[in-house]
Amino acid sequence: MNLNSSRSRGTIYALLAAFLFGASTPAAKHLLNGINPWLLAGVLYLASGIGLLILRLLITYFQRDSKTAGLHGTDWKWLAFATCFGGLVAPVLLMAGLNRTDSATASLLLNLEGFFTAILAWVLFKEPFSKQVLAGGLVILAGGIIVSWTGIPSLIQFSGPILIIGACLGWALDNNFTNRIAASDALQIAMVKGLFSGIVNISIALKLGQSLPPLSILAPTSLVGFLGYGVSLLFFVLALRHIGAARSGTYFSLAPFVGAGVSVVSGMMPLNRQLLIGGLVMGIGVTILLMEKRKDVNLI
Repeated sequence: MNLNSSRSRGTIYALLAAFLFGASTPAAKHLLNGINPWLLAGVLYLASGIGLLILRLLITYFQRDSKTAGLHGTDWKWLAFATCFGGLVAPVLLMAGLNRTDSATASLLLNLEGFFTAILAWVLFKEPFSKQVLAGGLVILAGGIIVSWTGIPSLIQFSGPILIIGACLGWALDNNFTNRIAASDALQIAMVKGLFSGIVNISIALKLGQSLPPLSILAPTSLVGFLGYGVSLLFFVLALRHIGAARSGTYFSLAPFVGAGVSVVSGMMPLNRQLLIGGLVMGIGVTILLMEKRKDVNLI
């Protein structure tokens, strides 16, 4: 891989984002034992925003002569849309879904974010979209059905997976809106999204009667938020800049496998046959997506 090429750098950024976010899913599932889902979403994002703010101040101090294109004009409109869907709606849906779904299954279901991102990039913003991307996405969808199937369909049993799928759709919209401003300051984009989303979600949770958790819970939650949401988002925005929303979402589809692996290794979830088969099917879908050629044109 030529590390000097724009595509190679974008791929590396997307894989780093996928690893950090994937590992954060089982961690967030574990943290739900001591904190309300809505409050947890707020703390995760606020920690990401504060951490990135500190990082930005340090970079500004030590590299005073560096110049990066900041947000301006209509950029703020796209950032507002992205923050609404990806910073307010999606994380709350994910935390609520995690509360009703085991972490490994939830991690695999998050594969749908990449598929939704690619579909929306094609439909809304006319990015090139090949039949190979569609085929891989449909295989991932089939795997998602397998890992979430209970054998007795009911609204209660499917409520967790449905909420997680809703979160995937929210983040897919976020990814495409953010892609419109990816050429701007990536650190500023991730920082603003984290700060605003965190403040709003925490305010709502406190208004509903929740109280901040003790430091023993707040500290690890903040670390997960900074790495899994802040730094991960920063890398993802950089990936968008180099390879676009559809392909960034494709590589980001590896995140759920990281989360499922962490869940199994940590003992949070046993490696049962349903999970293994569903994961294998979703892995085939991701492989199909990753093999899609960059030179492909819009075939649909």
